[in-house]
Amino acid sequence: MIIYTICLVVGLVFTLLSVLIGHFGGGGEHVAGSGGHAEAGADASDMPGISIFSPTIMASFVTAFGSFGLIFSQFTLTRPQFISAPLSLVSAGVVAGVLYKFLALVFRHTQSSSESHVANLAGTEASVVSPIPENGVGEIAYVVGGTRYTAPARMEDGQARMNGQVVKITRVVGTQFYVSAN
Repeated sequence: MIIYTICLVVGLVFTLLSVLIGHFGGGGEHVAGSGGHAEAGADASDMPGISIFSPTIMASFVTAFGSFGLIFSQFTLTRPQFISAPLSLVSAGVVAGVLYKFLALVFRHTQSSSESHVANLAGTEASVVSPIPENGVGEIAYVVGGTRYTAPARMEDGQARMNGQVVKITRVVGTQFYVSAN
């Protein structure tokens, strides 16, 4: 029974410390190679995500193991440790698994790539918002899905375009948009 209490306390203390340090200390861990931070860890793709070995999942497992252990040790039928320990392990695994699936779902829906959206921009009309000089770079504004975006752009033919003129996006190379007269 003491092991269940220790697990419960350690899990709760770890969770509380994580919240406090994350809130007041900036939180997040560095994701090597991405040049950024990930609040819940990173998976093999170097994108922010969740792992079954993340501190959040492990703390939930330890906390749930202690909690279920204390609960199972209160009933006569499940009081012996050879019964309560396996039941607690299975219950903690279910809790950690459900939390993992939930967080993975949240990260999958919040992490998206703009690459596929940029590939579909060819043919979209845009307005010149900063003049495009001859053989130079200006800025365009375009609307996709009701949201207005701006991007650096140059003319395909190298000609100059003034503010307010309508152009058509022909292609995107990296962050550079190429446009043509409408």
